[in-house]
Amino acid sequence: MQSLIRQPIMAGVLCVLALVTTVQAQSDAATIFKAKCALCHSADGSADNQTGKSLHAKDLRSEEVQKKTDAELTDVITKGNGAMPAFGDRLSPEDVHKLVDYVRDLAKKK
Repeated sequence: MQSLIRQPIMAGVLCVLALVTTVQAQSDAATIFKAKCALCHSADGSADNQTGKSLHAKDLRSEEVQKKTDAELTDVITKGNGAMPAFGDRLSPEDVHKLVDYVRDLAKKK
């Protein structure tokens, strides 16, 4: 009887932990984006701010950016492109991956 009670409780605990981990990963990505990307790409990824306009920064929500593969986006973030600086020496591969996922999510919010 006790094992029948413990199983649903353990399943519930695991679900909560998974949800917390997912929310934290999204929060981490938002924090990284705000610190490293928003100056040029704006908080919403549109690049519709003075710095973004002057540097001709890409709208990260655009089809042009969104059609790139994850590997291509990783390469741009890591190595830079044009006026965009390289972040490979400032971000871990895990953080770069989080940013790629975050850029994908920006298009869904457009």
